[in-house]
Amino acid sequence: MTGTLPTGIGLWAGFLDQLPAAEAIAAVRDLEKAGITTIWLQEYSSLDPFVRAALYLQATERLTVALGVATIHARDPRAMVGAAATLHEAFPGRFALGLGTSHRHLAEARGSTYAKPLTALRDYLAAMDTAAGHRNPLPPRFLGALGPKMIELAGTATDGLHTYFCPVAHTAAARAAVGAGPWIAPSQMVALGATETTDELRRYLGLCLGMPNYRANLARYGFTDADFATASDALVDALAVPDEPAALRARLDDQRAAGADHVVLQLVPPPPAARVLDRVAEGLGTAAPSNT
Repeated sequence: MTGTLPTGIGLWAGFLDQLPAAEAIAAVRDLEKAGITTIWLQEYSSLDPFVRAALYLQATERLTVALGVATIHARDPRAMVGAAATLHEAFPGRFALGLGTSHRHLAEARGSTYAKPLTALRDYLAAMDTAAGHRNPLPPRFLGALGPKMIELAGTATDGLHTYFCPVAHTAAARAAVGAGPWIAPSQMVALGATETTDELRRYLGLCLGMPNYRANLARYGFTDADFATASDALVDALAVPDEPAALRARLDDQRAAGADHVVLQLVPPPPAARVLDRVAEGLGTAAPSNT
């Protein structure tokens, strides 16, 4: 690995996938001008995240793009190395590669087999190292990790881990598991609006709660089927923080105290791109430390 991983805060930028390329490029320029230093792309829509990353990096001067995460079911290890090493060479220090096994239904929709994801990812990393050799320096790599064994793999075989749909207690448990060295970047949902959006927020959380990986992980922290069935108040409070300066500052402090090196803010329920850009212009992230 060459390069460094981001600190401070980043912005979950899945909303960019809803925009035509030209509008998305204009949006990332606005984000950079507004002080956002790291955006996070996902591999969930039909768009290629590496192509979009290249467009955004080319259009900006300092912005870091983190891919959180690229699924190993979308490309073989040599293709992953080729894409990641190309971006790393072209934009040194500005691209970070997250890898993950995704979810069973998403992997199978690609025609892949979702069997022994831990073994599959371990073997995939080894194959990437072989493909890279000494001629293709890779950017920083991290894993999308929820369970203890995947967290352990992230801490020993990569530069760290990224988590999604997790309470702060998960950040603390991950830090205790991997020790002081590996990088940890949890996502933190930020709930827009007031009571009128609560039902919409619960519907969004319900989409994630329909995925067994997330339910199993939350069960480790005391949440039950009753919490999952209704997206209970306790579950909402654990996963999302109100978009209020004091509350956001306190939650960021909690994440950092638990061991986070970088926190990814995701506005929920997912708003249109214009609302995200407006909220950033209003000062989203001013509760974060000055090195963001």
